[in-house]
Amino acid sequence: MNQQLIEQIVKEVMSSMGTVSEETSKTDSMTVKVDAQKDYPLGEKRPELIKTPTNKDLDQITLQGVIDGSVTSEDVRIAPETLELQAQVAESMGRKPLAQNFRRAAELIAVPDERILEIYNALRPYRSTKEELLAIAEELEGKFNAKMNAKLVREAADVYEKRDRLKKD
Repeated sequence: MNQQLIEQIVKEVMSSMGTVSEETSKTDSMTVKVDAQKDYPLGEKRPELIKTPTNKDLDQITLQGVIDGSVTSEDVRIAPETLELQAQVAESMGRKPLAQNFRRAAELIAVPDERILEIYNALRPYRSTKEELLAIAEELEGKFNAKMNAKLVREAADVYEKRDRLKKD
């Protein structure tokens, strides 16, 4: 595979993700509304919205940049604002559950990966008491402002209690 082809593949992947910088999209995602019919895929139809979380343009994401270290993993992470734009696209297609998933994912970006895995394990049946799950919900809401995810954990605690799936003390 030649370098140009690899760079094109990287650009297409980034484009399909709709990666948008936090700086650009904090204002844009609040004021700009995207629609699947006219704006999707964002990388082709709204390239001005496409930035890395470190504010690099899509054309700055190259294989050579990866090799020389000027493109890092932080440059290709997804931003909450990107997920909001993707949620808007999903809503415009009538896919509200998918839009909700994007918004919940956006909330979880602030949560460290290690903590996400701990929460995942705590949510498995028989792994946590109701009190432990409610404490996780409080943490998500209070520390990370992840209100939608906190609501889901509270619902899980209630369902686990009704179905006798909580850890026994």
